[in-house]
Parts: sequence; structure tokens; C-alpha cells
Amino acid sequence: MMGFPLRLLAREVYDRVRAIKGDKAVALITGEQRIEPPEARYFCCTMEAMDRLGMGANGPHAFIAIDEAQIGADPERGHIFTDRLMHARGREETMILGSATLEPIVRKLIPRAEMVERPRFSTLSHAGECKLSRLPPRSAVVAFSTEQVYAMAEALRRFRGGAAVVMGALSPETRNKQVELFQNGEVDYIVATDAIGMGLNLDLHHVAFAALTKFDGKRKRRLTPSEMAQIAGRAGRHQTDGSFGVLTGGGSRSGAPLEFAEEEIYAIEEHQFAPLTKLYWREAEPRFDTLAVLIGDLESKPQNEVLQPAPEAIDLAVLKRLSGEPLADTVKGHGSVRRFWEACSLPDFRQLGVDPHSRFVARLWQDLREGYLGADFVAARIAELDRTGGDIDTLQGRIAAIRSWAYICQRPDWVLARDEMAARARGVEARLSDALHARLTERFVNRRTTILMKSLGQDGASLPVTLEADGRVSVEGETIGRLDGFRFSVDPQAGLADRKMLLAAGERALPSLLSQRAEQLLAAGLDDLIIEGGAIQWQGRELAKIEIPDDFGTSRLIFPREITAIPDAAREKLESGLVGWLETKLTPLEPLRKLSEAARDPSAGSQARALLVTLIDARGVVAREKAGLEHLPKEMRPFLRKLGVTFGALDIFARDLLKPAPRQLLHALGLDDRPLQEAMLPVLSDSKVIPAGYRLAGSQVIRVDLAEKILRSAFDTRAKMSEKTAPVKAVETETPTGQPTADARKEAAPEVATAEPIPQKAAAAPEAKAKPKPKAKAANPRNAKFALDLSLPVSIGLEEDNARRLLGSAGFRVQRAKALAEGAQGPVLPDSWTWRPRRAGEQRSDRRGDPRKQGRKGKGKPNDRQGHKAKGKGKPHGIKPKRGGKPNRPKPDFGPARAGGAFDKLADLLGG
Repeated sequence: MMGFPLRLLAREVYDRVRAIKGDKAVALITGEQRIEPPEARYFCCTMEAMDRLGMGANGPHAFIAIDEAQIGADPERGHIFTDRLMHARGREETMILGSATLEPIVRKLIPRAEMVERPRFSTLSHAGECKLSRLPPRSAVVAFSTEQVYAMAEALRRFRGGAAVVMGALSPETRNKQVELFQNGEVDYIVATDAIGMGLNLDLHHVAFAALTKFDGKRKRRLTPSEMAQIAGRAGRHQTDGSFGVLTGGGSRSGAPLEFAEEEIYAIEEHQFAPLTKLYWREAEPRFDTLAVLIGDLESKPQNEVLQPAPEAIDLAVLKRLSGEPLADTVKGHGSVRRFWEACSLPDFRQLGVDPHSRFVARLWQDLREGYLGADFVAARIAELDRTGGDIDTLQGRIAAIRSWAYICQRPDWVLARDEMAARARGVEARLSDALHARLTERFVNRRTTILMKSLGQDGASLPVTLEADGRVSVEGETIGRLDGFRFSVDPQAGLADRKMLLAAGERALPSLLSQRAEQLLAAGLDDLIIEGGAIQWQGRELAKIEIPDDFGTSRLIFPREITAIPDAAREKLESGLVGWLETKLTPLEPLRKLSEAARDPSAGSQARALLVTLIDARGVVAREKAGLEHLPKEMRPFLRKLGVTFGALDIFARDLLKPAPRQLLHALGLDDRPLQEAMLPVLSDSKVIPAGYRLAGSQVIRVDLAEKILRSAFDTRAKMSEKTAPVKAVETETPTGQPTADARKEAAPEVATAEPIPQKAAAAPEAKAKPKPKAKAANPRNAKFALDLSLPVSIGLEEDNARRLLGSAGFRVQRAKALAEGAQGPVLPDSWTWRPRRAGEQRSDRRGDPRKQGRKGKGKPNDRQGHKAKGKGKPHGIKPKRGGKPNRPKPDFGPARAGGAFDKLADLLGG
């Protein structure tokens, strides 16, 4: 059996012995945990948990060892170590391990003890003072308050990437994990209290003292040379030399600098310390007759001159406090007194002091005096602490509380379902310890900075930088920034002090990162690229601006600065891939390219080329009134139709450019800043915004090619109805064969009518032998009424009223049929329609094309374009002579029909 001063150290040795001897041969016994296999032969214990009944010379253990026996001089725990030193004996051998300062007392207490000295193999030397920012790697900073520990750890996080933290208030599991951070090299520094001086074996090279005084529970005092040596001795191991010193900027409140005295340096370096003269003692086997007898035995004085009474410990203070309360009346008899003393001996893990701890023990005794603590009660208390939220101090408080319950659950006669409750308590402690370790690491360790501090001196090509699939740039798993597209940016969460370091690390590895990025992009087949804002975009970043020439020929890419930073081979490969990708994506603009080539063809004629330039500038759709059709010879129209140009009633357009792909591409390239309808749906309900390729139709908008389809259907219906119901007789002249002349056909077929006024006398056909005589007067077919079926526009998506408005914009007027009288039956009469072109000089009607407004009589009545005489007058309609001058003839109107105006240029319809 071996007794250790700390549970942490007992667990460390237990793990090492178990690895050699096996799990079944080794036991671990502490106040909060018992792992005791039935066949165990090796027992690792804390000093308090050593069984006194098995420590005698005739006990079951052949060998017993006591570690750090000089702690017998400690006011708080010294009496425990003194008792073990005096009474713990193995049958064959007993070993007392401790400082050489203990030797005089051991000789007096155990005269036959054999003294064996083990000299230190390494040298420990004083290194003077050092700034925290210049502290060498593998160093420990020792402070003596929580606030100072946190301040030093924060400073090291800024300067060196962080530090592990070790304090006595941490649970052993958390302490182990923090030490592991340092031992594994994840951090190069550790900040600790004097807890580092006992039970922690670290690979330290230097120990720096942030203070040389501490509060011992009663007063603030300077460390003794032996305490200094205990802490400084952590530097250097086996044959590795170590050093110790102080931090610059410390010192006392009086302004005196922080420094070691000459005699203190000599004592530490030469291991020369004043020997111990006294050990603390307290009766280890008191009587349990009554509480008074128990207190008297615990306060009795030792008989040996090298021993002195121990100061009042927390357990004795609680016993004395509760013995004066009413509950003491329930403590009667030897067994009850012993049980009550065991309850008072519960360690104050929470470090709350006598009063709070006394109340906790009193509440505990209320259940223990009845027998056992109920499993439900203990489980509820454990569950209350099973919460991993909160800051460092909150988690430390919960860990201290759960350690109390873990100690209670280990007692063999205190808790029902002891093993289950003990396992629960250990599980909660482990989870809380993990959470506390995570909080400490999160607050005091900047692993990224630590890694970069180690690797910045390396060659940039060998820097262990990794480019993740999502664009993150990391060094050994720690993110230093992002590569958005090909632009590197530092992690936005990095502090101001870290940004320069991160940027330097990123720029060193940037050439290799950009090459990897280019390879990733090409390997993915460029599927993630899009064209937006006139540039090639990838992951929200601009890869290259696109320059489209005026002739829509071979495009040009302009690359930003970050692309030019890619190594030559990778850059050329990337640029070639982007050019090929762009050529494929620009295929929908092939119709514009053909129009541009035709516009540069001299054989096309200036008029056709001018129209093509207008159409190209309008990106495929232009209103007739802006197209300049009055200058285009009709014989050039077949040439333009072969290029995909459609001459519509209201618009001139390239039908291939009304598809979604070219419209989207024109918008993405920034070549058409009009609103975009991505799917190019036939009809849209919102008339406030008119996208490219659409025109207004009442409260809706319709795609221009579908508007043309509706208008063509209406003109076809009118032509068919005119042939059936209106023979050509208005100005009827016949050839010898009886066929109508060309003038008559013009009157009957509005598609080939002209906008010019007809002379007063119509010329007969050359074949006519004599002047024909009018046979009978018939209605003018231009004003003939006909019925239109609105099923086509309705099937496309136009509402009936909006369909009428669209037709009205092309010159169609509707006369609504009268509704059936009330009580009448039969089919409803269809609406009757008429059509007339807008005359030269005629005012435009309402922009919505309201048929009621267009059909009004009065001012602005259309003139007779055929030039018929008015009744009783020898002048054509619409010609009013000026006073004393020639008649004022209206100027011919060659413009297209406007939205809400009459249809014009009928001769273009069938040809278009």
C-alpha cells in the first residue's frame, strides 16, 4: 500500500501500476472513489483513505510507503501525515519518502530508520527576471490567487497563444486534462498556483514566480525557501537542467521589486534548507463515549517533544459548532458518536467555511441518524448538479458540490444503492470536469496562435496549411481565414493582435492555396460558375469581368489581381478553362451575333442595316413607331425575315431572343437593364413593371410574340368574314374577265392597303375597254362588322377585358351586344367588331385602348382615306381649303399603331 498526498497523484500511479500488473491486481482508494478488485495486491490510496486497521506490522500489507511525509508540518493536513509516519508499517518494509528537512524528526521518532539519499541528477539555477512576453517555451508561471492566475493566462493567450491552467480548486480530472494540454505540446506554457509543487510531474524547463507571497488562511506571508524550492523544483527532470526566476512588473504594494534574496537563491540551488523541528499531531484514535469526551481527546496535547497540537481543522470546528446545537441531544452512545464524527469529517470541498459547511453536515445528519440516505433523495441532489452550462466559477462550484456527494456515496453505511449512486456522482463529475476544461481552454488557449508561433519561422511551402472543401484555410485543424473564390481573408473572429500573424501565415501559403483552388474549380467541371453583373461569379466572388464586343463576337475576360497571383501554369490552365466555359454559355446570343454580322454587310442596304442596328440596340424588341419602317424598302423584308426578324402589328422583334436563355443572359451580362422575367411566361398580372420583351395589355402585360399571334388571328378572322359578307363594290371596276381590279382588292383586303390618300379619280385597269358604271351601292368593307372569338387570348392567359384592350391598340373596335331582355330565352348575340386604321394626323386615343373612347364621334372624326367626295361638295373628306390659298392637306402618318391608338401600316402585316 502506498499513500499519496493528492488524489491526482494516486490516480497517476494507479494507472502506471495497472498497466504493469493488470486491472485485477491493483486497487485505487480515495475519499471519492473506490476501485477495489477482490484479488488486488497493490493499493494506491490518498493519505486520508489509508486504512489504519491494516497498517500495523502484523497487517495484510507486506510493503507500505508514505509519500511527501514532510507535509506533517502543514497546519491543515499535517496531523494526518504525522499519524501515518508514526503508525503505518508494512510486515516486511516501510518506506517514508520526503524532503531531507524531515530527517532530524524521523531519527527522533523512528531511531532505527535507515536514511537513503537520492541526489538530484539535474541542475536547478536562478535565471533572474523576465518579461511575460519574452518567457521561453516550456515554462510555468506561478501565482497565488485566482485573479492573478486568470490575468497571467489571458496575457499569455495574447502573446503566445495561450496556457494551461492548474489550480487547487479544479477537480483532479480537469487538472489532468489541463496538464495534458501542456504535456502534449498543444500549449507551451502553464499557469498554476502552488498546487503545481506537489504531485505534478511536468516537462518544464523554467518556473517564473509572479509573486513570492501568499495568504495561508490567516495572514499574507512570504514563501519559505523550502516552499520556493518545492515549486521551483518542477523545472528540469532527471538529467534535464531547469531554471527559475521572477516576472518583471511584479513586486509589493510598497513598490519594492519582485526578486529573490541571495540566501534564498543559494538555498534553492544548493538544496540547503533549515531542518524541520516540529510536526503537527492530533489523536488519531479518540474515544467515542460522548461528544465531550471526543472533543477532549481531539484537543489533547501530544506527549512527544517533536510534536505539537494541530490547529483546529474544519472537521473539529464543525463538531464543536454542532455539539452546542439541539441536534447534539440525538447523538447518544458509542456508535452514534462515531457516526456523527464521521459526518463531521466530511471534507469541505466547496471551501465555504465553518458556518455553511456546518449547516450542510447538520442536514446530512438528520437522515443519517435514522439509518441511511434514500436513493431517491441522493439521486435528486446529484441530478440538480448535472448541468454543464455556466462560466468557469459556476462549474467549479458544481464540481466541488458533486465531490461532496461522491464522498458521501462512497461511505459503505450511508447510502442505499451505494454503487449506483457513486457511479452517478462520478459520471456527473466527469461531465462537469469536461465542461470546465472546455471553458478554460476556450478562454485561455488560442490554439491557432500557438501553432502559428511555432510554424511562422518555417518556409511558406512547408507550412502545414490545409484548404477545406468549404473554403476554410486551416493550420493543423485551426481556422486562420477563408478563401472566397481566390481572395484570402483573415478569420473575422480573430482579434486585432492576431490578424497580422494570420495574414502573414496565409500569404506565405497563398501560391499553393491558389493552385489547389484552381484545381478544385477545374475538377468540378466549372458547374458552380454563374454569370452575374457582367462578370463570372464563383461562390459570391468575381472571377473575371466579361467584355462583350459591339459585334457580339469573341468575348474577352479581364481577371482581378488575386487571379494574377496564381502560379503561371495553374493560371494559364484556369484561364483557358474559363474562356471555353464562357463560349459555351454565350451560345444563346447567337441570334444577336447574326444580326450584328448582317448589320455590317454592305449588300444589305443602308435602310435594312439601320433597322438592324436599332433592333440590336433594343436587344431584340423595338416598337414599330421607333423602328423607322418608312425608310425600309419592302423588297428587303425577306432578307430580314431569314435572320429571324418578325414584322408585327405593334412591334418588330427577333423571335429567338424572346426565349428565357437569351433574356437571362442579356440581363446577367448587364447588356439589358430592363426588368427581367426569367421564365418568359406568356402573361403577367402586374402591369406596373413591364419586363423586356413584353407590352402592356390593360391591367396585364403580354409577351410581344404572343400579342402578335392574337392580332394576326384577329386580322385573319376579319379577312375571312369580309370575303363572305362584303363583296367588293364600293369602287367596283371589272376587267373583261369579271375579276375585281387591284384597287378593289386593296379595298377588300386591309393587309395591303396604303396609308397614302387615294386620288379623287381612281384609274381603271389597263385591260378595261370602257369606263365601268356603278351597278349598286354597297357598304364599305372597311367598316364591315364581324365577330371575334376571344378563346385564343383567354387560353394564353389574358382576361377578356385586357384582350379587348390589346385588340383596341391595333385598331379593332368592339360594340357590345345587347343583353337578353328579362324573361327572354335563346342564344346571346356575339359582340360585333369593326376595324379601321389610324388616319394621318389623328390624335391617339386612351393608352389603355378603350374601345368606347376610340369609337366616339365629333372632333377628330377620321378622314376618308379613299378621297370620296362629300355630299354636295367637290372636295374630298378631311380637306379644308385655306383662305385665299391651297387646301391644307394632312401630313401622311407612317408611324406604327400605338398602345391605345388605331392600327397603321396594314400593308406590312401579311408580309411581316
